[in-house]
Amino acid sequence: MEQLVPSEIEAYAEAYSMPESAVCQALRQETQRTMDHPQMLVGPLEGAFLKMMTQLVGAKRVLEIGMFTGYSALCFAEALPEDGTVITCEINEKSASVARRYFERAAAGRKISLHMGPALDTMRTLTGPFDLIFIDADKTNYPNYYRRALDLLTPNGVILIDNVLWSGEVLKQPPPDDSTAAIQELNRTVAADPRVSAVLVTIRDGILVVKRAGHSAAW
Repeated sequence: MEQLVPSEIEAYAEAYSMPESAVCQALRQETQRTMDHPQMLVGPLEGAFLKMMTQLVGAKRVLEIGMFTGYSALCFAEALPEDGTVITCEINEKSASVARRYFERAAAGRKISLHMGPALDTMRTLTGPFDLIFIDADKTNYPNYYRRALDLLTPNGVILIDNVLWSGEVLKQPPPDDSTAAIQELNRTVAADPRVSAVLVTIRDGILVVKRAGHSAAW
């Protein structure tokens, strides 16, 4: 992932945002040491943003599409009330095995339910509603994930979609690959959807924040 925000600015933002927990820090460090493509982990600044959004929404049920090693799932779980739940979807067993170890270590890990397999298949079996849905999985399915997520969302809920700037590749025409094309399609679809309001936030690789039009979030 190409760095869109200068590293010094991101470090400054991290320094003045809520700190990551000890277990999240340990998970991040192990992921960076041992996993392929460690840049897929959301990191401390985006993790703090996810926690803040969870709290602002007043979420009790969170659905995560794409878990990687579990950092973002733990961020959600730490921000939820004691009776909150995170349902997270992952297809890669190597990533999931790392996540399970840290879920067992973390006090908030008991709030997390891991579903293995293709995320769209899992989403078709789930019963909503969810207060917050985070999409961060295979990019070619982003339009499909968005459509199903909207069906599962509470009236006042929020959908967060990661990597919507795709290292700046979204600016290229024609799109250089299928992932870029799918993200461009998603961004156009959300912008034109009269059912929702959205803002694209330039944290890390871009986060699209979506809520239903005409509904106020909990805050």
